[in-house]
Amino acid sequence: MIEIKHLCKSFEDKEVLKDISAVFESGKTNLIIGQSGSGKTVLVKNLVGLLTPTSGSVLYDGRDFVAMSKHEKIMLRREMGMIFQSAALFDSLTVLENVMFPLDMFSNMNLRERIKRAQTCLDRVNLKGAENKYPGEISGGMQKRVAIARAIALNPKYLFCDEPNSGLDPKTSLVIDDLLHGITQEYNITTIINTHDMNSVMGIGENIIYIYEGNKEWEGESKDIMMSTNQRLIDFIFASDLLKRMRNAEITLLKNGGGANR
Repeated sequence: MIEIKHLCKSFEDKEVLKDISAVFESGKTNLIIGQSGSGKTVLVKNLVGLLTPTSGSVLYDGRDFVAMSKHEKIMLRREMGMIFQSAALFDSLTVLENVMFPLDMFSNMNLRERIKRAQTCLDRVNLKGAENKYPGEISGGMQKRVAIARAIALNPKYLFCDEPNSGLDPKTSLVIDDLLHGITQEYNITTIINTHDMNSVMGIGENIIYIYEGNKEWEGESKDIMMSTNQRLIDFIFASDLLKRMRNAEITLLKNGGGANR
């Protein structure tokens, strides 16, 4: 579990994050959403230590990350997995070698054990048989799956994902969502996903935080969005006329009792 308490972040005289408190639970997909410039990326950077909060606390299972020494922060980062928007694979390394990279850097395993662990992670993301290919030889969706395999190689307690579905088609995005959700539950990871993908929000959003101009504007589950009265959230989620009509139809159905047997 990760808990943030009264988190504020300013750059000179500009306050970007304004007194945000939230709890990101283990075993759940926790999503951070908001318009570009809302502060959600700054929030994630404060969580992983790329930025230091102006004030407030970031607690990893009760451990105050902000107050830790440099060595303690390095040790805690070994419990984190990261999935970047671009996958960020090494072009000169094979798929297997990419997944082995954090094991080579941080584990005490021998070579045989590292290969076995990397292969297990590739099997988990359904990439058996792709071990000897290079990133340039596989699709964007496969690259994202390699990135997931690499992120879980060290059995992280905490998994951070920055726009994991960026650049992917809707079908492949669903595959990535299912993988992230399944791995989160299977290993009881605290997963935090920074996303613009509304399919992800409605599909795997077990705990959603909506950031608006540096404030935590709304918090809830995907099932709560349909009946939300927060107009800013509604305008953000249901940006298209089609989605707005779908939401209105869903609300009408629920009010008329039509959702009882669905």
